[in-house]
Amino acid sequence: MPTAAGKRERLPYNYYNYGRDRVSSSNYLDLGGHRPPLQKKILLVSPRYHQILGIRFFDGTAQEAIARISEHGGFLVAPSAPGMVRLCDDEPYRRAMLATDLAIPDSGLMVLVWRLLRREKIRRVSGLKYLKQLLERLKGEGTIFWVLPGESARAKLLDWSRRETFAVKIDNCYLAPRYGLEVEDRHLLGLLEQRRSTHVLIAIGSGPQEKLAHYIIERLGYRPVVHCIGAALGFITGDQIAIPDWADRFYLGWLLRFLAQPRLFAPRVLMALKLPGLLLRYGRHLPPLAKQGEIRK
Repeated sequence: MPTAAGKRERLPYNYYNYGRDRVSSSNYLDLGGHRPPLQKKILLVSPRYHQILGIRFFDGTAQEAIARISEHGGFLVAPSAPGMVRLCDDEPYRRAMLATDLAIPDSGLMVLVWRLLRREKIRRVSGLKYLKQLLERLKGEGTIFWVLPGESARAKLLDWSRRETFAVKIDNCYLAPRYGLEVEDRHLLGLLEQRRSTHVLIAIGSGPQEKLAHYIIERLGYRPVVHCIGAALGFITGDQIAIPDWADRFYLGWLLRFLAQPRLFAPRVLMALKLPGLLLRYGRHLPPLAKQGEIRK
C-alpha cells in the first residue's frame, strides 16, 4: 500500500498469512484457531508376485498366503521343480497351473537359480511349512474334506488325528482313484456338493492333484478353498519320511527323500535338473509345449 511520501509501506506479517494468529496454533480461514483435521495417509499395498515360466508366484509368508486364498476361494498350488518342468509336456497340467488362483514358491532349486540368474530374491514358502500353519488355523473345524492317495494314507491320517486331537471325519476322507492324463471324477464332485466343505485338502501328488483341483473348481456349484499339498501331509502323519524343520529350511527335504527311496526319486531328481536350463532360456515366459514326438525325451 503506497504512503504519502510515495514509498511502499511494509505490511504486517499477518496480512500475508490471511489473518493467522501466531498465538493460536492455527487460524486457517476463520477456523477458530484450530487446525483442520488431517486425513491419515492409508498405504494400500498390493500383493507382490514374481512371474516365473509363465506362473505368477505369491511373494509373502505362509500365513499371508493362507489368508488370501481363504478370503477369495479357489485353488492353491506349490509346484516342485519337476512340476515346473512338466509345464513343457503335460497340457492338462499346464492348463491347470495357468488357471490356479494362488501359487507359492515351494521349489528351493527354482528359488536359488532364479536368484543367481535375475538377482531377484524370492521368499520361499515350502509346502510343508504352509500345511503346518494351515492345520494350526483349521484345528477344530469339521468342514475339511481330505483327498488321499490310498488306504495307508487314510489310516495314518486318522492315527495322527487322534494323537493331535485334530477332528477328522472318516466320511470326509476320499480315496482317489488312479487318474489318467485327463482328470475326471464325478463321484468326488457329488460328495463335495453334498458335504459343502469349506476346505478341500488334496494330497495325491504333483500333477494329478493340480488337475483335480482345476476340475472341481470349474464344476462345483460353490467355491471352496482347495489346497494342493502333495506329499507334505505324509511328512506330518508318518505316511512319508519325516522332514525336520532344519532340512526344510535349508532346502534339503528332497535329499532326505532321495536317500530314503533312491529308486523312486532318482527319475524325479533327473527331471528337476532340467529346470535351470528352462529358467535360463525362458525366464518369466511360459515355455512352449513340446510336440507329441518330443515329449519325455
